[in-house]
Parts: sequence; structure tokens; C-alpha cells
Amino acid sequence: MDRSKESRRDFLKTVGIGTAALSFSSLFQMKCGLKDRIPNILILMADDWNWPHALHIHDPNIKTPTFDRIAREGILFRNAFVASPSCTPSRASMLTGMHPWQLETGVHLWGALPSKFQVYTDILEKAGYYVGYRGKGWGPGVLEDTGRAYNPAGKIKVDSFEEFYEKKPKDKPFCFWYNSPDPHRPYEWQSGIKSGMKLEDVKVPPFLPDTEETRTDICDYYYEVERFDTDAGKILQYLEENGDLDNTIASMTGDNGMPFPRAKITLYDLGTKVPLAIRWPAKVAAGREVDDVVSLSDLAPTFIEAAGQKPPPAMTARSLMDILLSEKSGQIDPSRDRVFTSMEIHCGRYPIRALRTQDFLYVHNYEPERPINLCREYWESEAGYAPTWISIKALPQDSQMYQRIDGRRPVEELYDVKKDPYQLHNLAQNPDYTANKERHAADLEEELRRTEDPRILGTFEEIFYSPHYENQKKRPQEK
Repeated sequence: MDRSKESRRDFLKTVGIGTAALSFSSLFQMKCGLKDRIPNILILMADDWNWPHALHIHDPNIKTPTFDRIAREGILFRNAFVASPSCTPSRASMLTGMHPWQLETGVHLWGALPSKFQVYTDILEKAGYYVGYRGKGWGPGVLEDTGRAYNPAGKIKVDSFEEFYEKKPKDKPFCFWYNSPDPHRPYEWQSGIKSGMKLEDVKVPPFLPDTEETRTDICDYYYEVERFDTDAGKILQYLEENGDLDNTIASMTGDNGMPFPRAKITLYDLGTKVPLAIRWPAKVAAGREVDDVVSLSDLAPTFIEAAGQKPPPAMTARSLMDILLSEKSGQIDPSRDRVFTSMEIHCGRYPIRALRTQDFLYVHNYEPERPINLCREYWESEAGYAPTWISIKALPQDSQMYQRIDGRRPVEELYDVKKDPYQLHNLAQNPDYTANKERHAADLEEELRRTEDPRILGTFEEIFYSPHYENQKKRPQEK
């Protein structure tokens, strides 16, 4: 997005990088010994970003040079997923390295993440890291009910990365969580078009109505993705100018799927599959694309191991260090062929679990009487207002597209993601796939039982919902 030279100083302040970042005095610092240094850790996270990057779709309207740079100078993960398609449980899983259903009311939007569950930020702080965050950390949730004195994303909350960096003791590595509010809704109507995007070039996911409202809505979403990318780029530039970028593990991703119906808040790929690129020149070979199926919850043990610490036994996620240190592309570890995802509540109670392998997506719906788009009120609210919803409501209610978006789910769903990347054709009742479905169902149940999911054990009412969740729903909630 073009910005005039005259507005550069104001823009830098807006994104939290002051004029001190313009100094090039440290550009010539020696890089010797980088491989032996403890790395800094940086997460650059968008709020509700995955399309079109996660499905590797090219749309000429959107440009993300920062993400492209991290992928080019590091590793692009082609099969990365969140643990849940909702902010709070996704972030909780990322911080703890555990499945959301293992975190009691941490499984919910507006839940609590009890302090008995260790987060990687606390482990790194004890190991000598200077830890902080900007923007949304863990949440939205009820911090006072967690037993924690501060947000799990970090003890130090700042208004800019520069502020954080300047306060950091010189002898300490840092761990910083930057979370942009973009591209979470609401959007400025036609902001994408005004920036030069062309409606006729927009790539519309085939499960959404291809209308002018939808295309305009997607452009407005793209505009905010680009704004996030620009802000993230300023942080990288600041680190580079201070000679601290190449010893930083820089990870760029999104916390869940795009904020459109049948994407965010669902376990289809456009709810759970996210972009992920990691750059660490000190140890990671550049220009690699990895096909291993990974989860963002794997970041917690990865960061802990990179810091020379040992992940706690409670972490069910797996460190990515073997992939990072490999010089290969493609499939690195054959055992990394699956992830487990879940949803319990967002705007209403909606329990679902899924197993995503490299070839199939299996979904189990525990309360199939609930409609797919349980949160229709969300898409009409200020926080979730979606002009695309206008086009959806205009569809005949008995049409296939409308039913996919707002109909009721069967107990089981099975999709061949190689042939059906948007999960439009449910194969669960196809006799040719019976053995496949039963195998995936058994594998999902085995993992749920192994990790003691209260939903499958029948203890979910007292663990997920009582008494905390019913009480905290009455609290004032932020947008």
C-alpha cells in the first residue's frame, strides 16, 4: 500500500515504530557467532487471516511482501493448522502446546486459561528472556479467573515494538508477541477498491455467493491483511537496522480462518488452515517449502527447545526443531501426517472435533441438531458484520449453497481434500469410503481418549461449562 514520504513519520508512529528506527548505526554489526547465540523469538500474528495464502491461491489484488520475504528467506509451511478456529482457544493452545479440550474453560471464547497450565512465555522468562506483547495477547477471556497476574502472552504490554526493544536489558534475548487487530472485522466499506483493487480479479471461495457485495467484502479484508503485512514489515526493518534480525526466530501466521461464513468458526480448511512462515538465518536454510502437517500449538515446544530448555511433559504438541534444522523441502518427517482440531463454543455451544490428514478431513459433530452457521447473529453484529451475509440471506434456503452455510450438520463428515479442497462433497455416507471413514473416526476417538477430552468422556458439563462459563458470560465484553 503506497504511503507518501511526507506521511512516513506519522505512519511509523501509528504502527508503533518511532523515528529512532531510522538510524542505520548498527547495520554493520558483526554476525559472527550467531549459531551459538540464544535466539530472540518473534511472533507476527494477524487476527482472522488465512485466505488466500493458506490454500496457496494467487489473487492479484493482494500483496504481502513481508510474508513473502519470511517465506523466501526461511521456510514456508504448506500444511499448517490452528488447534481451533476461534481466537481464545487457538491462542491458548499456541501458548500451552496442548489441545484446547485439555484446558478446561480455556476451550472457549471468553473462557479462562487456568494458571496450572504452563505457557511457553513463562518458561522463557524464567530462562532469562525479556518477554512482552503488543495488541491482543491471549483472549478475549476473563483474566481475573485464570489465577494469573498478567496476560499469558507476556508480562510486559507495550504500545510499540520499539518501546519494548528499548526497555530490554542489553544482555537478555527477547520473546515478543505482536498481534495486529487486522483483518478482524468490522471493515471500512470499499477500502479495498479505494486502494486500487479490482472486483473482477477477486478470487471468491466457491462456497460463497459470487456477488458484488462478496467481492467488495473480500477486497476490504485484503486491505487489512496488507496493512498487517506492512506493520509486520516495519518490525523486521527495525530489528534489521539494529543488527538483531538474523538471530531472531521470526514466525508469521494467523490465529484462525478468514472472518467469513463457513470459514472462521468451522473446522473446514478455511477455518483452521493458516499461513505459516518461519525465518531464522542463524540455523535455518532458506527457500524451503515443507509439506509436513503441523499445528501452531507446535510452536510452544519449538520455542522452548530453541531456548535450550525442555518442554514440560503436559505439552502434547511436537517441537518443529527437526524440520527447522533440516535442509530439506517436501515431506521431512513421515509421521507428521495429521492434526486434530476442535470447536466447543463461540457465539453459542457447538461441539465438534476433527482429524485432518494430508488426504482427508474427518469431522464429528456431537450436537448435529445445531445449524452450521450457529453464529448468524455474529455476522450481523458490529464485531462480525459481513456484507457477504447479505448475499447469503438472498439465496433460496433450500439451495445447496445456503444449506452448506446455514444448514444442519450430519454426525459425521468426510472429505477428500486433494480432490475437494473446499470440502463441498461429504463422503461419509458413500459406501466406497466406509473403511476410510471408520479408520479416521477410530483415530480421532483414540486421540480424544488418550488426551482425556471431557466431551467424549461425558464430563464436559462440569469441566467446560460450570460454574465459570455461565458466570463469566454476564461480564461486560469487549468488541
